[in-house]
Amino acid sequence: MTITYSCIANGRAVLAELALTGGSYQEAAATVLKLVLLRAEPKTIIHMGSFVYHTLFIDGITYLCASDNTLDTITPSAFLKNVSETFLRNPLMSQEHFSPSNAVAADFQQVLGKYMAKESKKTRKILRRIWWKHFKKIIIITVAVLLSVIILLLSTNVIPT
Repeated sequence: MTITYSCIANGRAVLAELALTGGSYQEAAATVLKLVLLRAEPKTIIHMGSFVYHTLFIDGITYLCASDNTLDTITPSAFLKNVSETFLRNPLMSQEHFSPSNAVAADFQQVLGKYMAKESKKTRKILRRIWWKHFKKIIIITVAVLLSVIILLLSTNVIPT
């Protein structure tokens, strides 16, 4: 699972955003932001096109990210929590000081990128670990089936001893 786009918005105004891949995220993000404002729910997951948009809505600020996996909700939730905590901890990031034209927006793009890369590495490690776990199970099952077949063949005298 990869987080490919993230943004922070005050209402429908995007304050900072970062896309790791090409795509028309801005249009989808605008639609998602409108839906989030209408629903006013703390967390929202919206499937749109080939991406899943996860949002966290706190005090009028929407933290949004897009992922390419519909099954993983843990990684995007952790990402949004980290970004929101960083945003709220920094006094320069408060609603009064933070505007799209402010130089802080560019700085916060780096924060988004840092967290996006961090989550991507964690996800790859987890997926690799899961793959090896399943691979080991397949090997064990294959060996068990082969041994069962050999024992069956030996017991029916199909294979001479």
